[in-house]
Amino acid sequence: MQATQAVQSPASTLGRIRQWATVIGMIYLLLLAVGMIGSGFKWASGGAEGAKQLFSFASDPLMGLVIGTFATALVQSSSTVTTVIVGLVAGGLPVAVAIPMIMGANIGTTVTNTMVSMGHIRKRKEFRRAFSAATIHDFFNLLAVAIFLPLEINTGFLQKASASMAGLFYGGGANMDMSGLDFIKPITKPIISMFSDLYSMLPGIWGGVVLAITGLAFVFISIAVLGAVLKKLMVGSAKEVLHRAIGGHPLKSMTSGCLITLAVQSSSTSTSLIVPLAGNGIFKLKEVYPFTLGANIGTCITALLAALSISGAMAAQSLQIAFVHLLFNISSVVVIYGIPLLRNIPYRMARVFAQKASRNRSIVFIYVLGVFFILPATLIMLTK
Repeated sequence: MQATQAVQSPASTLGRIRQWATVIGMIYLLLLAVGMIGSGFKWASGGAEGAKQLFSFASDPLMGLVIGTFATALVQSSSTVTTVIVGLVAGGLPVAVAIPMIMGANIGTTVTNTMVSMGHIRKRKEFRRAFSAATIHDFFNLLAVAIFLPLEINTGFLQKASASMAGLFYGGGANMDMSGLDFIKPITKPIISMFSDLYSMLPGIWGGVVLAITGLAFVFISIAVLGAVLKKLMVGSAKEVLHRAIGGHPLKSMTSGCLITLAVQSSSTSTSLIVPLAGNGIFKLKEVYPFTLGANIGTCITALLAALSISGAMAAQSLQIAFVHLLFNISSVVVIYGIPLLRNIPYRMARVFAQKASRNRSIVFIYVLGVFFILPATLIMLTK
């Protein structure tokens, strides 16, 4: 028996190497897909310039919130939108007007992992787990805005606290450049550029639309293959290593989510990577929950880096709005996750909504299109 096992061991080892290579390849494909969806939406919506035009409609806090949500859903990157907002503040946009936009960007960025969860839509149980893992991020950010936007309007605590922080830190390294930390773009940009060049022959915005659709197709392929391989691999020590990093104590999961997002400079990427693992039952919803909150905090690095690169008369205000983003996300985690009654609201809403969506999958499409695109666009047009 032992001799037979010894003979089979090399083949088994080669098999596991191939499986891990497949996992790495599918993770790369998923990263590529998220990048293609984002680039496609940017192309179709006019990118940062389109976002700037949207921001011109921000006549009140509610409209600022709607525009921040809509712009981020279109561009598929809160990092891009918050960077644009920092630039607009540097150009004279009042901080008080920019704060609801920052909150809206937090809501809009959650559409990406919701779309990734659709890769599991063919398998009911997997889809229920993946969709709940994605929408818990949505419901947490919606609850955070429901609590802190009225509080900010009535007290201005974020504006005052961020002004104090900017006053302390401004001048301590305003020209620091840490853009080299982003190692995702260098490995995905060449392929995305290749597809962009290929689709550039299409008229108008259709190249962007087709690029986004291609990315969505890659999501389905990567999720299907990744799920099948992970089920075989995630046993024994490999599963234990992942659970040490993400499972266990909530603070540890938050730290992991924050560090991974700092590394890739994209909460959409880090949360999109955890959704398939939840869909395949590797992580429970209670373990994914704090990880996504850590990602919320980690994504603030982009606005801070953008603000630190600005000099001139409005540099302090640019750093102030970046600190608003950080303070808002930290305060949301402390208040909502720190109070059990509030903590359970996103968790329960995500579970109930996922159960309903798994029974009637059309709900998913209505939810994504309605909440992130149709409703905000309608409000903007009515205001216009």
